[in-house]
Amino acid sequence: MPNSPAEDKIPVVGSASSPQCSEEGLCFSDGRRKVDYVLVFHHRRHGSVRSFASNSVSHDRISIVSNGNFPSAAGSDAAAGRGGSSPGREAASVGEVFVELGGAGGNDLTEPADHEMDLIRQEFEASLQEAGLEIERDKELKTQGHSFTRVHAPWPVLCREAEFLRIKVPTKTSYDLKEESGFGSTMSTVWRKMNQPFQPKVPHQDHECTKFLTHCFSRDKLHLYNITSKDTFFDNATRGRIVYEILRRTVCVRTCQTIGISTLIAKGVYDAAFPLHDGDYKVIGQPEERSDRQVLHDEWAKYSAFYKYQPIDLVRKYFGEKIGLYFAWLGVYTQLLIPASIVGIIVFGYGVATVDTNIPSLEMCDERLNFTMCPLCDGACDFWHLSTACGTARASHLFDNPATVFFAIFMSLWAVLFLEHWKRRQISLSFSWDLTGIEDDEEHPRPRYETILLQKKQRKENKVKKKNKKKKNEPEKQEDGAVTGKDRWRQKLLSAMAAGIPAAIEKLTWKDRLPGYFINISSIIFMFALTFSAVFGVIIYRITVSALMAMSPDPETKSNVRVTVTATAVIINLVVILILDEIYGAVALWLTELEIPKTETHFEEHLILKAFLLKFMNAYAPIFYVAFFKGRFAGRPGNYVYVFNDYRMEECAPGGCLIELCIQLSIIMLGKQLIQNNIFEIGIPKLKKLVRAIKDKGSAEKKMEDERPPQQWNLDYALAPFEGLTPEYMEMIIQFGFVSLFVASFPLAPLFALLNNVIEIRLDAKKFVTELRRPVAVRAKDIGIWYNILSGMGKFSVIINAFVISFTSDFIPRLVYQYMFSETGTMHGFIDHTLSYFNVSNFKHGTAPQNIEQADITVCRYKDYREPPWSPDAYTISKQYWCVLAARLAFVILFQNLVMFLSLVVAWGIPDVPKTIVEQFKREKKLLVDVFLREEKEKFQLIQSLFSKDATHQLSTNPLSPGQVLPLLGRYSTLPPGPTQGSGDGGGPRARCRAASFSQFTRSIPPSPKNENENSRHTAV
Repeated sequence: MPNSPAEDKIPVVGSASSPQCSEEGLCFSDGRRKVDYVLVFHHRRHGSVRSFASNSVSHDRISIVSNGNFPSAAGSDAAAGRGGSSPGREAASVGEVFVELGGAGGNDLTEPADHEMDLIRQEFEASLQEAGLEIERDKELKTQGHSFTRVHAPWPVLCREAEFLRIKVPTKTSYDLKEESGFGSTMSTVWRKMNQPFQPKVPHQDHECTKFLTHCFSRDKLHLYNITSKDTFFDNATRGRIVYEILRRTVCVRTCQTIGISTLIAKGVYDAAFPLHDGDYKVIGQPEERSDRQVLHDEWAKYSAFYKYQPIDLVRKYFGEKIGLYFAWLGVYTQLLIPASIVGIIVFGYGVATVDTNIPSLEMCDERLNFTMCPLCDGACDFWHLSTACGTARASHLFDNPATVFFAIFMSLWAVLFLEHWKRRQISLSFSWDLTGIEDDEEHPRPRYETILLQKKQRKENKVKKKNKKKKNEPEKQEDGAVTGKDRWRQKLLSAMAAGIPAAIEKLTWKDRLPGYFINISSIIFMFALTFSAVFGVIIYRITVSALMAMSPDPETKSNVRVTVTATAVIINLVVILILDEIYGAVALWLTELEIPKTETHFEEHLILKAFLLKFMNAYAPIFYVAFFKGRFAGRPGNYVYVFNDYRMEECAPGGCLIELCIQLSIIMLGKQLIQNNIFEIGIPKLKKLVRAIKDKGSAEKKMEDERPPQQWNLDYALAPFEGLTPEYMEMIIQFGFVSLFVASFPLAPLFALLNNVIEIRLDAKKFVTELRRPVAVRAKDIGIWYNILSGMGKFSVIINAFVISFTSDFIPRLVYQYMFSETGTMHGFIDHTLSYFNVSNFKHGTAPQNIEQADITVCRYKDYREPPWSPDAYTISKQYWCVLAARLAFVILFQNLVMFLSLVVAWGIPDVPKTIVEQFKREKKLLVDVFLREEKEKFQLIQSLFSKDATHQLSTNPLSPGQVLPLLGRYSTLPPGPTQGSGDGGGPRARCRAASFSQFTRSIPPSPKNENENSRHTAV
């Protein structure tokens, strides 16, 4: 296929014979220009293209005169490629936009023919060149395989886009940071020396006491900036971001006015687009010559650096602010887990130290008390003694002790402290990273949104076309210059496009999204039902297995029923949670696509909310059941609640449900973290990489390329694409729920979270540095919607912990017994107080033990507050139950209000903005104004001197007449006087000298009547 004129503009150079440059593999073939971005497309054979081209000509199209928004060359190329330009129109002055009105063969618009893709690429790259970018292609013409298009942004383009994007750059002016004095300075020095072994060895790390002022880039103020080299003034991440901004807003006419590289990738025109990494991550040569990627790999992405601080500034420089904020947040969260872990270990140690002196545990283990308990199942189970549950009671005290209440209050305040500390850290980073005052970047519509909108426009156009065909019987004007009724709608569309007015609907309405909303709601309800069904299925498993094991003739099997059932049920829960987690992630993505969000920000927020809601229910539903529902509806002996009329509802262990909640929480938390980290994040990527390496090794193309070393763009394309931070945040948010929501039942949760996060930071760092393509550096002021989720979970944790302490643990029943019902004021007799009596003769037929006649037992005990069988109100709720219930509800209210009040005090006592940041911000603002005022004064003096010389020259050539006065050259007279300025009365308007770009920093001061020296005065602040 012959090359189009657009293609002739693009230089075709060889990639194999690139000369050596300072950054080998990162430059064009000339060895001077950097490769700022890479576009990858799959080259296909031309035979299939020709066959498809003959079929695609029959598509219905209309050509629309461009209003000037599209390049004329591209438009003329489009006309040449498609044909059918309207007569009487100058192709050289206007471009043509082709709008698909529906394919004759039913071909989908999102998958154009191969020859269409070639034309689109040629036009798109020609538009990039017209925007100022420079492009280089591979020399060899491949019949198939991947081809790479390198993009370079020259200095004028970088300056133009940096000014447009308001990128802040350092100026030549610097100032000294305020140093502490006295005792504070001494402590800072000591702390700095103690932290020295934990600091990463990052070259040029800013530990100095000076800071350069920064200001939004402007091409008019180049002399103010600290430009040592045009090639390094903008770092690689900034260059990649600038090129991406051009790529995402470049219009491609042949895809029906879709905008940006993202749309072209979605349509299959390009396979990928990404900025390059800074060479290989392995250090070759002297360590002093390491690139940023090598420094990050050695000082951040290695597991041996787990004890070091993260080089957050270098992470931000290399990956951008959005990723930098994620790792900064993860670092703050991990650091604050250290005090929480220490307190949790102390609470657990207190339980270990007091287990031998705990009176309720001693009473349960005392065989002399001989509490005969009612059977755990109907028929097959026998009576049993409470002393056999001694181990469970002692283990329960490790987590259910008075220190647990203190720990729950502490963790609720810890969550508030964590959020407040992160706000301060986030503001400090925003100031040091020059993010203060930035505006949100303009977002273009997503490809799917544009596709749906285009289809809607086409449907409406087809309706109009059909409607006009039905009016053939109506009289039509055929005069010269007139338009027939058949083409009237087409003329309106053409004129509207020519005038720059949208011809059809500009956006999708709620009616267009209504089917998606309906599917969303119904699918989420179905997923909730699926989660509850999984939990209910595990409950049925526990009940049936307990009954089957109880009927076993083996006494050892009978004695281990509860341990076996609990452990296996939790493992089943864990497997179900992991499977549903992956399913829910894919379902949340699918449901969000159905909503058709307009921008990537809206898409990300909707996806996060759905994924969090589904995964939250999936991870915590089994824990909620054990904490608040298990054993609450089991009934009593003689009147149990049955499932399917055969299986009795399960009850809590003799030591309470808190120990089962602890087991459930610990296994799910640890299993989820270990499996996800080792299998999902390490094993699966390595397996994919191995499969990809095997495929590449067996390909003929790989053998040809082995003759020369692969270029950096080949290596980067082999890496996995970056798919966002949502999975990383989601994993940590779920873990934060384990740490905060049910921490009253498992004080060691912060410790295990800390150990996991120490590995998680290095694991994520290694993934970003070595296994993922370099993402575009995206600016972000905060972590977005994740902060709101964290704040909501922190408040929700207060309520959950209050109910866990009140209703799941025995803390409140022990207090009520000790201060209301104990005769001695101690805990002696507590176990007997919590057990009710049941007459074995009241068992229903078929539910009594088989050896009841031989056992010589008249009454058995069960855990509940009910009246004894000899009472007139036998088996009814006793007054002790209502006392305990009232105390539990009172504790919930007291705990919640106390913690909320303390949280408000903590939030009020910790200012969001550090005092040092406020002072530095004011100082920088003042210094920046002084810089601009000094520059304005210099400009003013320069203009004044020029006019003084001009006036002197005029006096020497044309002497003044007796009645003529020389105008004062000063603040209000900086231009040559006009005809009205000759008189001395000051009449007429006077020109004022001021640099327009600095007018926002100045205000005028009226002239003083005496001691006026116009040449020395300047505009004041």
